[in-house]
Amino acid sequence: MKFIEVQNVSKSYAKHKALDDVSLSIEEGIIYGLLGPNGAGKTTLIRILNQITAPDTGQVFFQGNPLKSTDIEKIGYLPEERGLYKKMKVGEQAIYLAQLKGLSKLAAADRLIYWFKKFDMENWWHRKIEELSKGMQQKVQFITTIIHNPKFLIFDEPFSGFDPINTTLLRNEMLELKKQGTTIILSTHNMASVEEICDEIALINRSKKILEGKITDLKHQFKQHRFEIQLTGCQEYALEKLAQHYTILSHRQEDEKQIFMLKTDEQTSANRLLETAMPLGEIVAFNELLPSMNEIFIQQVQYSNSSNNE
Repeated sequence: MKFIEVQNVSKSYAKHKALDDVSLSIEEGIIYGLLGPNGAGKTTLIRILNQITAPDTGQVFFQGNPLKSTDIEKIGYLPEERGLYKKMKVGEQAIYLAQLKGLSKLAAADRLIYWFKKFDMENWWHRKIEELSKGMQQKVQFITTIIHNPKFLIFDEPFSGFDPINTTLLRNEMLELKKQGTTIILSTHNMASVEEICDEIALINRSKKILEGKITDLKHQFKQHRFEIQLTGCQEYALEKLAQHYTILSHRQEDEKQIFMLKTDEQTSANRLLETAMPLGEIVAFNELLPSMNEIFIQQVQYSNSSNNE
């Protein structure tokens, strides 16, 4: 049984098709990246999962059953567009938002004090929201999103406006929540974060899902047969010899090392490449250069756009 199952969901607004027959399958206890260019349909899908709107056709299943209104209590949602009451004090507002999630005032205060200490925010409890930086406001919203211990979390661009230290803090908390069994959907344009924390992704473009799978599988699926070899004691003719068999993408020297980045054809195995390189010097490093998620994202969106325009 999948934790979340989106089956053939479509949604239109006036003459605009926001989602077109989209299906997703999400395992429990993973971080699932929901990716796509601006206007692809991600926000519409998130709104459907949060029951802010309903699909025109198709269905969403949550823990094996059709998604229903009471399931919202098990969901935490951090929207891209933040919304806090600027004139309220931080602690007062956090308690209010926690009570909306079903916590008593006492339980909310206890949990919030724990999280405020963890995020080094105790001194901000009695300050007004308008006195906080954008990053500090996002910390408050992150805390109030997870305060009721939901089993399903949706984060829409959670790293926007964060400095590297707070980005790392938030990333680590998401990984800890995953470790505790929470299922997380992460919608972001930050492909570095996707590579670091997501287990699987779906890529939506122009209202359609164009790609879905585990990150490790996708990297191998779209590999371009690029390798990096580092040699010491390199023969003078090494570059010429390698160029006879492979496409040299780059060549540089660092101290005693000669570093070659090259591309092979699909039929050439790594072992064959090593056999060619071994007589040319001592191999001190060898690795296949798999594509980044940023490269895969751009390649697949461009391919999808060109296919639709034909």
